[in-house]
Amino acid sequence: MKADRTPKFYFSLRSPYSWLAHRELTRDHPDIADAVEWRPFFEPDEVSTRMLTEAGGSFPYTAMSRAKHLYVLQDVGRIAKSLDIKFSWPVDRDPVWEVPHLAYLVAEREGLGRQYVAAAHRARWEEGRNICDRAVIGDIGAELGLDADELACASDDPALRAQGVRLLLDVDTDGVFGVPFFVHGFNRYWGLDRLPAFVAHLRDRGLPAPALPQPVGAAVGLGSRSVDDGHAGGCG
Repeated sequence: MKADRTPKFYFSLRSPYSWLAHRELTRDHPDIADAVEWRPFFEPDEVSTRMLTEAGGSFPYTAMSRAKHLYVLQDVGRIAKSLDIKFSWPVDRDPVWEVPHLAYLVAEREGLGRQYVAAAHRARWEEGRNICDRAVIGDIGAELGLDADELACASDDPALRAQGVRLLLDVDTDGVFGVPFFVHGFNRYWGLDRLPAFVAHLRDRGLPAPALPQPVGAAVGLGSRSVDDGHAGGCG
């Protein structure tokens, strides 16, 4: 079977390592961030699990042990301190991860997916807010100039549920078992510490293609909307 050659970045708004990878990717490698396809990875609730099973898929998730959880707490705090990043560990109570991740699909449809991810990460990891709270997602939508109610209630939309399940089927197909996860063809890279290798892999293959020179006097970026849990760097 021929591998899909589209480079992909699987991210989760739940994962601190995914948050850190997002920061590094968009800050240090903006052309790569533009070239990859952003794919949400989220633990399905009962409804999505049933739909996924009926579609012949499964979700590769194993609950984190207490020892592993304590390690991640320490490790992420250590990394954030070394980078001088404001960090606030959130508390998740009965989370439904479709709430923030299906809202991403709405924002992406409106051309603001990247801004939404940045805002959701900021709310969760810098402000310690509960992004599974629909009111918080509505606030993020309003902040971005989107329909707050549409984002807040995205998980109630059958079409978005179905789209989310299709994305979870791709998780299965691409062999994704944690985040951040980077895919290009048959090549897979798992974890924050593998991002440089993924970037080098794409650059060795001439990806992304060099930008065409802008005509003199042309407005750069006019009309664009781009913006500035596991092992050492990957969460299951």
